[in-house]
Amino acid sequence: MLNLLLPALLAAAPAAPPPLRAAVDEAAAALVKRHGEAHRPSIERGLRQAAALWRPADGDARAFRALAEEQFRASPEEREALLARFERVLEQLDGTAAEANRALRWATDVDRGPVLPVDPLFAALDAGAHQDEDLFAGKLAFVALLNFPQATPEERQAQGAGWSRRRWAEDRLTSRFALRVPASATQAMARAAADAEIYIAGYNLWVHHLVTGDPRQPERLFPAGLRLLSHWNLRDQIRSDYAGEGGLPRQRLLQKAMERIVDQTIPAAVVNDPAVDWNPFTNQVWPAPAAAIEGGAPPRARVDGAREPDRRYAVLLDLFRAGRLADPWSPATPTLVQRRFDLDRGLPEARVVALLREVLDAPVRPRLARLIEKRMGRKLEPFDIWYDGFRPRSRHAEAELDALTRQRYPDADAFRRDLPRILGALGFAPEKARFLAEHIAVDPARGSGHAQPAGRRSDLSRLRTRVGAGGMDYKGYNIAVHELGHNVEQVFSLHGVDSTLLAGVPNNAFTEALAFVFQARDLELLGLGRPDAEAQGLQALDAFWSTAEMAGVALVDIGVWRWMYQHPRATPAELRQATLRAAREVWNAHFAPLFGVRDSPLLAVYSHMIGYPLYLPDYPVGYLIASQVEERLRAEPALGPEFERMARIGKVAPDVWMRSAAGEAVSAGALLRAAAAALDVEERR
Repeated sequence: MLNLLLPALLAAAPAAPPPLRAAVDEAAAALVKRHGEAHRPSIERGLRQAAALWRPADGDARAFRALAEEQFRASPEEREALLARFERVLEQLDGTAAEANRALRWATDVDRGPVLPVDPLFAALDAGAHQDEDLFAGKLAFVALLNFPQATPEERQAQGAGWSRRRWAEDRLTSRFALRVPASATQAMARAAADAEIYIAGYNLWVHHLVTGDPRQPERLFPAGLRLLSHWNLRDQIRSDYAGEGGLPRQRLLQKAMERIVDQTIPAAVVNDPAVDWNPFTNQVWPAPAAAIEGGAPPRARVDGAREPDRRYAVLLDLFRAGRLADPWSPATPTLVQRRFDLDRGLPEARVVALLREVLDAPVRPRLARLIEKRMGRKLEPFDIWYDGFRPRSRHAEAELDALTRQRYPDADAFRRDLPRILGALGFAPEKARFLAEHIAVDPARGSGHAQPAGRRSDLSRLRTRVGAGGMDYKGYNIAVHELGHNVEQVFSLHGVDSTLLAGVPNNAFTEALAFVFQARDLELLGLGRPDAEAQGLQALDAFWSTAEMAGVALVDIGVWRWMYQHPRATPAELRQATLRAAREVWNAHFAPLFGVRDSPLLAVYSHMIGYPLYLPDYPVGYLIASQVEERLRAEPALGPEFERMARIGKVAPDVWMRSAAGEAVSAGALLRAAAAALDVEERR
C-alpha cells in the first residue's frame, strides 16, 4: 500500500508556499498602524510563520489577510489569555487521542486474552492522525503561529538558556506546528508502526528447542517452557548466564540464533513455535518429540526448513517508506533522519555521533576490556558486548531471582499494589509515593514492556511488563522497574510543570536516563542490600560498557537509515545486505580491535531498529545523561525529591534541562570520569 500511496503524496506536496507576499505586506501595514511601530518585529515574524504553512485550500490572499487582522493580539494580557486557552484545549485534545489510541491498541499491547484477526486493524488506526491537520484546517494553528514566535533548533540552542518559562511554553506551542503533514501520511506512518510492533511482539523463541547435536541425540541447554522475545529476552538471558555454572554454551547458542535472525537464515518454522527443534549451528530443524512440546501445541509430522523470507527487512522498509511520506512537507528537515535529530531530539546528528564516538574511542575502554577478560578467564567473544559481571545481580543465580520475583509478584496487579512501598524505598515521602501510585496503572505486556504516558492530568500513566503464567520473573521485574522510572517522570512532568505545554522531557534520551536511575536500584528494592562503594564502582564500569555497546548499535541504526535514503527503491534482500555490511563495518572499526573477532553482525539484532525508527541513539545518550544525573544524586541525601525536581523541569532544550538538573550541558564527561575512577580502583586490587 505504501508503494502506491507514496507517489501520490510526493506529487501532492507543494514546492513552495502560495504567493502571499502582497497579503503579508498589507496585513503588516494594517497591524502596525493599529498596534504601533513597537510591535512590527512580532507582527512580521508571525505573518511569515503563518504564510509559510498556508495552502491554497486554506483560502486566498484576502482570507489570509482577514485572519491575520482578526486574530493577531498585541497586548501582553491578550497573549497570556490566548496561550492559556491553547494550553487548556490542547491538553484535552491530546489526552483524548492518547486514551483512544490506548483503547485501539489494547488487545495487541496487553496480554489479556487472545488477539483476534481484527485487532491489528484497530491497532493500525491513530486517533490523533487528523488532529494537527484539523487544527490547521480550522485556522487554530495559524492563530498560534501569528501570535507566538517559532524558534529554529539553532535559536533554541543559542538563546534558550535565557528564556523564561513562559517563552518556553510559547515555543512548545508553535513547535507543534513546525510541520504540516497530511493526515493520510500520518495514518500511514501509524499503520506501518503498528504492523512493525505486532511483528516484533510475536517474535519469540522457545529456547528449550534450541539444541546442539543432531535429531537422534539433541542436547537441550535450556529448561522447558522458557519463551524468549527477540531481542530483549535473548539478550537478557545472555546477561543472566554470566552467573552460575554452565552459561557459556548457552550464550554461544543464543549468539548464533541472533546472528541467524539478523542475516535471515533463521528457519521461519522456529519462530514462536514450541513444537520445532532447531540447531542454530547446523541450521537443521525437525519435529520436537511430543514429550518436549510446551503450551499444548500439537506435534508436527514434518517441518519446513525454509528461511524467514526477509520479513525483518520488509517491515523496516515499510517504516522507511512511511517516514518518507512526511519528507515533502518538511523543507527545512527533508528526511526522517534530520527530523529525529533536529526536531525530536533537539540535538544535531553530528553532535550525537561525536558523543557516541567519544565513548567508543575512550582510552578507558581497552583497559576495561582486558579487565573483563581477566575476570572471565578467557578472551572476549561477540556476545560479551552484554557482559553482566559488574552488576550486583551477577552474584545471584537467575533461578534465585526468578523465585523471589515470582513469589512477590504473581500477577501485574501485585506489582501495582506494591508501588507505594517501592516508591518509599526510593526516597519519596509517603504522601508523594501514594500520589504517584494513584496515577500509575500496571498491565501485563504482550511484548517486552513499555511505559505509556497520560495525555492529560485526569488520565493515568500505564506501566506494561511481561508476566508469565508462573508470575513475574526477574527479567520482567527488571523491565518493570525501568518502566516505573518512565512513569514517575511522566507523572511529575505532567502534574508538576507550570504549563502543560511544557509537559514531558526534552527527548526520549532523558526519560530513558531517568528510567535507568530506577533500574539500577532494582535489587535494592527486592531487599538485597544497597550498593556499597565497591558496588557503586562496579556499576560505573557496567554503565560504561553498556553505553559503548549501545553506541555501536546506534551507529548501525543511523547508518542503515542513511543507506535507505540513498537507495529508496531497495528491496528487502538489498536492505538485509546493507544492514549486515553496516553492522560489520561498525564492529570492525570499534569492537574487533578489543574482541579479536572480525565481521560480527550482532550489533544489528536490536528489535528497536525494526519497530521504532531511529530510537536507538536515545539509549547511549540516555546513559550519558543518567551518569550526569547519578553524579548529581550522589551529593543528595534522598533520591525522591531530587528526581522530582529534575522531572518537573519539563520539555525545554536538552542543554537547558541538563544545566538546570546537573549543572552542565549534555556530555560524556560524567560517564568517563566515573568509569576511569572505578577502573583505577579495580586495577589496584
